[in-house]
Amino acid sequence: MVLHERQQVRNAPGDSTPRGTRRVSAAVAAGGLSSFALLYAPQAVLPQLAEGFRLDPGSASLAVGVATGALAVAVLPVAALAERVGRRRVIVWSVLVSAVLGLLLPLAPTFPVLLGMRAVQGVAIAGFAGVAAAYLADALGTKRLAAAVGAMIAGNSVGGMLGRLGTGFAAAPLGWHGSLAVVAAVALACALFAALTLPRTGAGTPAAPPERAAGEPRGPLGAGVWVPCAVGALAMGAFVALYNAAGFRLAAPPLALAPAAASLVFLSYAMGTMSSAAAGRLAGRFGRTAALVTALLVTVAGSALTLHPSLPVIALGFAVLTAGFFAAHAIANAWVTAQASPRTRGRAAGLYTLCYYLGSGAGGTVGSVVYGRAGWPWLIALTTAWLLLAALAVVLTSGRARATALADGRGRVTAEAARR
Repeated sequence: MVLHERQQVRNAPGDSTPRGTRRVSAAVAAGGLSSFALLYAPQAVLPQLAEGFRLDPGSASLAVGVATGALAVAVLPVAALAERVGRRRVIVWSVLVSAVLGLLLPLAPTFPVLLGMRAVQGVAIAGFAGVAAAYLADALGTKRLAAAVGAMIAGNSVGGMLGRLGTGFAAAPLGWHGSLAVVAAVALACALFAALTLPRTGAGTPAAPPERAAGEPRGPLGAGVWVPCAVGALAMGAFVALYNAAGFRLAAPPLALAPAAASLVFLSYAMGTMSSAAAGRLAGRFGRTAALVTALLVTVAGSALTLHPSLPVIALGFAVLTAGFFAAHAIANAWVTAQASPRTRGRAAGLYTLCYYLGSGAGGTVGSVVYGRAGWPWLIALTTAWLLLAALAVVLTSGRARATALADGRGRVTAEAARR
């Protein structure tokens, strides 16, 4: 009876009409813009934080790494909480609390206090980051999931770009304190819009989980989610490491750019917005394996371009690597959610987010240390190794799926294996 009522709610006209779909998409996009602007706003002012608190690049990067690490630790408990109290409620509290903390962040008197506040903010942001994909799957269904997740990630990338650009441009006149406050104020406005717009009924309401279907794995999650989770961790670690060090490299001789000029590198996120939105279509046309491996190799090619001493070539490299990374992230994220059964979808999305942000925190910090001690070429070598390892895991998984299909005597690769 509970399942029947839940299905009726999901199929309510208000949720299935184009207007209802646009409302859900707009609310989730606003929440993503708020959350990711706050999460990565300090990245553009890492050199100013290092100067103000007398830190090296690796220590300053903890302003980003601590928040993403806390997000990673909190995401699975928050996803489990959302199964009980409702995904909408968790998303609303997430965006509001993280925005209020953003307004308080500039008041931190010392760097350890700032790190503590960032850790709490990361836990708050976990409510959006770990629940939004599952909310969209409930609201829109798995048929349009890849495109929907791609659109969500496009909104997230806009938030990350605007947060970084906002702090970068405001740093000169307002300092890092004022620049973070400006971004937090904009994030709070977006959070309020999301809280008021996100539908109160339909997808995301708590209900008893469906019974296990025949053939569904008895464990909490199927084995098919682990490779895309590893891809998310390795790719995100490489991506954040490159952007953490970018500000230091652009501000140092011979480029010696001012903070506002250096922050223009984050305009590359516009490429990520477009590529993540297109990733679902590419995966549907060329297959998941081909699209994901290609996206990872494009990221490697873009990072290699940044080795050139010319500023225009460096900018081109960041645009290429950003496009490749966001396409890979969109495909891997949709892979996890589609692979999981309805019963385990929330936990699968949470696991992907956990791995993704563990990669961000650990990879970003390790990469900043490597840059500070060995320079940009060694950072590129390290991130390239991570990206190639991710591509290799995808290829091996695809080959194993095909071999399993043949060994089972089907004589041909199943549709699922082909998509891989």
